[in-house]
Amino acid sequence: MSRFSLFRDFLLASACAIMLTGADQAGAAGVGAAPAGPAQFGTGPTGPTPTSTTQPGAAPAAPAGPAVAVNLFPPPPPPPPVPFAGWTGFYAGAQIGYAWGDNVGTIAYATPNDLYGAPPLGNEAQGVIGGVHVGYNYQIDQFVIGVEGTLDPTTLTRNSVILNPDIVADPTGALGIGSTVNGFVQSTIQGAIRARVGYAFDRLLVYGTGGVAFGAFKSYFQLYGIDLNLATFYASDTRSTSRVGWTAGGGVEYAINNNWSVIGEYRYSDFGHITDVPTFSSGLTYTGDRHLTQNQVQVGFSYKFAPPPPPVVSKY
Repeated sequence: MSRFSLFRDFLLASACAIMLTGADQAGAAGVGAAPAGPAQFGTGPTGPTPTSTTQPGAAPAAPAGPAVAVNLFPPPPPPPPVPFAGWTGFYAGAQIGYAWGDNVGTIAYATPNDLYGAPPLGNEAQGVIGGVHVGYNYQIDQFVIGVEGTLDPTTLTRNSVILNPDIVADPTGALGIGSTVNGFVQSTIQGAIRARVGYAFDRLLVYGTGGVAFGAFKSYFQLYGIDLNLATFYASDTRSTSRVGWTAGGGVEYAINNNWSVIGEYRYSDFGHITDVPTFSSGLTYTGDRHLTQNQVQVGFSYKFAPPPPPVVSKY
């Protein structure tokens, strides 16, 4: 048999298969449905009545309904979450909080007529403290070590007014002998360079911190009153200075993902003493001394610059 004959027979067989398939589909569409035709009428008491055109023994046509699609290929399961890559890497962020400090100290004075005193300065400076930070962490197993630098502008301020009457020279207070001291302290900006050592519970880091603290402070003293000879006296002085001290504390940090984390931290700082010993031509002298200590609580966030790990592709 030639190749042409084989090709011809193949074409004829394909055409027959297509025709048979079409006939089967047409027959399936007409199963249970009688062919349309004129209505049949019978004779009733009141005249011709329509009769059923359904063929005897034929099944009634099924009511039409919505087609239901069957999904033979269900969607794949979602990929597993990206694993936490750890704490190692450079980071930067911002923080804000509240601070309160002790103006612990005294202002000791003496007038030309030997009126003297040393009233305490005990009120606390308070205010908002917040700024930015940068740092680096390195993780060894569950332990995390690192270094962090912070810079925090502040609104810490306190003004204290201390009345110091001389009850010996003026028991009733009618003469007004004594002094009034106005003491003001303010911190405009602070910073620190600290080590951090912590223990990681996966995404939760609990750490302690400590290091060097520095800050800019402004101190103002004003002294006035009535001397023992009933003469008035007045003196004031302002000092702006930078102080270096130490700071220590601890906190917790939680990694939301491989880049972002949130922080809560407490620190105590000691900036040492500010001493003011001005000289006045009137013979009035005083020495003002403050011990600058501070508590602060801050919350913040950090962004770690380490690249995230490659995505995990689920297998199904």
